[in-house]
Amino acid sequence: MSQNIVVPTMAEMMSRGETPEVLFWVGCSGSFDDRAKKITKAFVKLLNKANVSFAVLGTEEGCTGDPAKRAGNEFAFQMQAMMNIQVLDGYEVKKIVTACPHCFNTLKNEYPDLGGKYEVVHHTEFLKSLLDQGKLSIEGGQFKGKRITFHDPCYLGRANKVYEAPRQLIEKLDAELVEMKRSRANGFCCGAGGAQLFKEPEHGDKEVHVERTEEALGTQPEIIAAGCPFCNTMLTDGVKFKEKESEVKVMDVAELIANAEDL
Repeated sequence: MSQNIVVPTMAEMMSRGETPEVLFWVGCSGSFDDRAKKITKAFVKLLNKANVSFAVLGTEEGCTGDPAKRAGNEFAFQMQAMMNIQVLDGYEVKKIVTACPHCFNTLKNEYPDLGGKYEVVHHTEFLKSLLDQGKLSIEGGQFKGKRITFHDPCYLGRANKVYEAPRQLIEKLDAELVEMKRSRANGFCCGAGGAQLFKEPEHGDKEVHVERTEEALGTQPEIIAAGCPFCNTMLTDGVKFKEKESEVKVMDVAELIANAEDL
């Protein structure tokens, strides 16, 4: 990581007697996937710029258990969740922000049943709140006037009804937001949800991510915006499949904001 990125761990902050305002839950993709790491860095840059007091768990963070649960292994999910809850409660975590809708949905809606009760927000909601509080300003920069279409991640949109925050952030870039035919509550899956990312596609006429990419490309966008690392992977693969990678970029909303000002 470059020198201007500061990422304290909960252990470091606790040793100094400090309590962060929010815990940034990085997630497996944001930690290990080379493409998703760029989203993590972009979001951290924005947190630093807004002077947000935050920390990560670092090596103490485990998978939320979402893929195990979606694939039908409830036992593995609960084992994973209980370990994470023990760590979170040990640090007396109250508020969590994450750039992964799968982590967001699991921490927000499924951990309470196991005793893990936290305020959980998606990174687009958090960035919108920073904007509303005047802690962050967004300039159009290089994205001014660009045609951008936003793909609603299933676990952000239909599962948790978060539709406005990412769109409002894109509009703040002075970009032209163009909607796909299937969007918001009628959005269409990228093909990775429900642990599908980790298995080979089933037989059919067309892969789901290709279908969704075709819908996105139908809006003639210069950028396909996403708010999920899984969606980012699937749409990037779809753009490559359609041989459009030189014309259309797939970017997370946090990357758009961070790159607009070249932080």
